[in-house]
Amino acid sequence: MKALDELTFDNRFARLGDAFSTHVLPEPLDAPRLVVASPAAMALLDLDPAVAETPVFAELFGGHKLWAEAEPRAMVYSGHQFGGYTPQLGDGRGLLLGEVYNAAGEHWDLHLKGAGQTPYSRMGDGRAVLRSSIREFLASEALHALGIPSSRALCVIGSDTPVWREKQERGAMVLRMAPSHIRFGHFEYFYYTKKPEQQALLAEHVLNLHYPECREQPEPYLAMFREIVERNAELIAKWQAYGFCHGVMNTDNMSILGITFDFGPFAFLDDFDAHFICNHSDHEGRYSFSNQVPIGQWNLSALAQALTPFISVDALKEALGLYLPLYQANYLDLMRRRLGLTTAEDDDQKLVERLLKLMQNSGVDYTLFFRRLGDESAALAVAKLRDDFVDMAGFDAWADMYKARVERDGDYSQEQRRARMHAVNPLYLLRNYLAQNAITAAESGDYSEVQRLHEVLSKPFEEQPGMEQYAQRPPDWGKHLEISCSS
Repeated sequence: MKALDELTFDNRFARLGDAFSTHVLPEPLDAPRLVVASPAAMALLDLDPAVAETPVFAELFGGHKLWAEAEPRAMVYSGHQFGGYTPQLGDGRGLLLGEVYNAAGEHWDLHLKGAGQTPYSRMGDGRAVLRSSIREFLASEALHALGIPSSRALCVIGSDTPVWREKQERGAMVLRMAPSHIRFGHFEYFYYTKKPEQQALLAEHVLNLHYPECREQPEPYLAMFREIVERNAELIAKWQAYGFCHGVMNTDNMSILGITFDFGPFAFLDDFDAHFICNHSDHEGRYSFSNQVPIGQWNLSALAQALTPFISVDALKEALGLYLPLYQANYLDLMRRRLGLTTAEDDDQKLVERLLKLMQNSGVDYTLFFRRLGDESAALAVAKLRDDFVDMAGFDAWADMYKARVERDGDYSQEQRRARMHAVNPLYLLRNYLAQNAITAAESGDYSEVQRLHEVLSKPFEEQPGMEQYAQRPPDWGKHLEISCSS
């Protein structure tokens, strides 16, 4: 394991030059202190988890110190925000401190959010507040633990720095990690500003560093775009299967690697609601839960437009045509597994759709339903879950279909069924009210609940003795929390 001063930097994005980013130093936080750290994320940098408790750790990730080899840069990009194109965006409160590679040869961006003003702050103060930093940290690590591709979070550093939003709050920084922070909006920026040389350099950078296997194909750029389509289809299938709402699927918030990042007003479903809108600023429901699927395709189309200098329009259209079939195949496979099925039948889609409609009309807890479905045999489980549904006759009809489907699926013991279903159906989820409880305690100076919640969510599928309170349906107040883009 390494100490903090032993990290090895290789700042490949910074070497692209000033057309791609601007050198900016982080603005230090007052009295920086550790709120929470992720040992699993630290392991990706070969760091000894004990270093998180040292004063230099908070100083480094609170903006007071910097490695000599780091090259902090604010990236420039653009993007479609709620459907409208914004010509220039960029890292308004974040900095790419540098790229670190580990003993396995993996490169990780160290991206510090809340690091102060940059040329792209657009009248903002460049700061992040404690509540949003905690939410991003918890979401990044919780999604990863669920098996959903995501950026990672190393730590949250709190402070005494005052920050004004709707009220005065305390500033914080969260250290985000990903193999790359390049977005769809990077390609859009150079396409719409008509900078073909820089756009070609960016495309080569992404192809060589992140999609090298595509070099072996007759049309490398087309092969890369196809891979991006496939990754996003799989990602959004996982969002939908596990009830995750991103909240702000602007093209500047879409990763070129097909991972979840830029967490703002996200939420997991409590009661199943296909029309759920987690961002109270999304008045038209553009980024509602069910609309994430077509918006994923819309965003890929926006990226395709930016790639027309490298790929023919017909080839791009053909690649885009893969998205929905790939999404549907991935989603149905995940839902089969959540239902405990090991084989495929033609009517499985109807089985899923009927269940979700019944859930929608009855306000059934999405996560706990699937978990309890695997507790016992199919017959016993549906008998116990029946009372959760308003349309009992409708549920009985579905339950008969499901029991017959399970019977046809194969001959296995209840122990095998339970183990298989509990391995894909989480008991613990980052519900908004749990995050809010942790944030309220942290804002009073008690970080223990953030740390405890993070630890519970790092093992979402395993029953953890003494943690029953994290596996309950939310109280009524917890179902109606409004989450905004304010950071």
